[in-house]
Amino acid sequence: MSATVIVGTQWGDEGKGKITDLISGDYDYVVRCAGGNNAGHTVIVGDTKLGLHLMPSGVMYENCTPVIGNGCVIDPGVLVKEMAMLNSLGISCERLKISCDAHVIMPYHKVLDGADEKRLGKNKIGTTKRGIGPCYQDKVARRGIRMQDLLDEKIFKLKLETVLERTNAILSKVYGLQTFSVEEILEEYLDYARILGKHVTETAQLLNDAMREGKNILFEGAQGTMLDVDHGTYPFVTSSSCCSGGACTGSGVGPTRIDSVLGIMKAYTTRVGEGPFPTELFFEENGGTGQDAVDGETLCQVGHEFGTTTGRKRRCGWFDAVVGRYAADIHGLTEIALTKLDVLSAFDTLKVCVAYECNGERYDYFPMQQSVLFHAKPVYEELPGWKGQDITEAKSFDELPENAKSYINYLEKIVGVKMKYVSTGPDRNQTIIR
Repeated sequence: MSATVIVGTQWGDEGKGKITDLISGDYDYVVRCAGGNNAGHTVIVGDTKLGLHLMPSGVMYENCTPVIGNGCVIDPGVLVKEMAMLNSLGISCERLKISCDAHVIMPYHKVLDGADEKRLGKNKIGTTKRGIGPCYQDKVARRGIRMQDLLDEKIFKLKLETVLERTNAILSKVYGLQTFSVEEILEEYLDYARILGKHVTETAQLLNDAMREGKNILFEGAQGTMLDVDHGTYPFVTSSSCCSGGACTGSGVGPTRIDSVLGIMKAYTTRVGEGPFPTELFFEENGGTGQDAVDGETLCQVGHEFGTTTGRKRRCGWFDAVVGRYAADIHGLTEIALTKLDVLSAFDTLKVCVAYECNGERYDYFPMQQSVLFHAKPVYEELPGWKGQDITEAKSFDELPENAKSYINYLEKIVGVKMKYVSTGPDRNQTIIR
């Protein structure tokens, strides 16, 4: 039996989908434990490029059972469309299992999400407006609707009537927006229930039974360390636990059954949405100038840094080892997959942030105070690049340029965790296993 947790170690978008897809074939179950369709995993196999938002990457393998755990929030309309897309490509979704305890994103959650972002104005969080936050709010406030509720029309209607009494008052009196009727939501969501009902089950029991039978389980993380609601750059975070501990609460599997934690770490750093980002290389349209703006734009264009879910242009910057060390501690990383190394083939010189500086004080560890982080300046070390040398065909570590090997060894030393996987291109096969 083997149980591995995959986590993002930066601000998400590290390439978790590719690595999960790469190793999923060795696992009997692949489990999504947190988040919703605000996350996007891009999987590329041959000429096929798939953007998965709710479906675990294990769906690509016939011997693997994909599971959406209780820690997730589910927009059933999005899931039904995603399943239809996969089925049209000949990829079966019959094995999908959905936790009966996963909470459901309702139409009013999406409206509230957008309305609250608009109200915040320049202080907006930068959410995807998919209703994730409001759904988790209802969950914590104990007024949420779960997947199991959709399977019993009487219970669903009763809970919906109760929550709409409060929600409609907020929509109309606080935001001046249109309200929802019980009937319109019932009609839409009962249709989803008829499609998804056969997939809904007690997944915690399923997974624990599987482990007792010696099955291998991969827990697939969403977003990243710095977006975790507890340990991230609060309040510019998501509403769920993105850390390795969240895999346990989001699946119902105890921590003593986890064998390893694989952190996905991009060879540079990106961020989507608002919030502090110490190594950001500002684009010209955001006020950037000189070589920094050029380097930032190069990372974005060469790395195709546009959100899988939103299409938004990602903010880009050099590798941040302060964040890397912080992630190693928070997750208890046992190994790292370094992704998008090939993007750095566009540079003569590379920079690595080894510490922050603020008000004359140096911070080698992630600063406690938000005010420090917002004003932190990166302390860089420069390393020689391998500009113009194509690494996408490298099959082993020894085949990489000397400067590329030195860069990997440097990151490994400064973060303090072994880099087992090195991604040299977007395809599943463009990966070196050390």
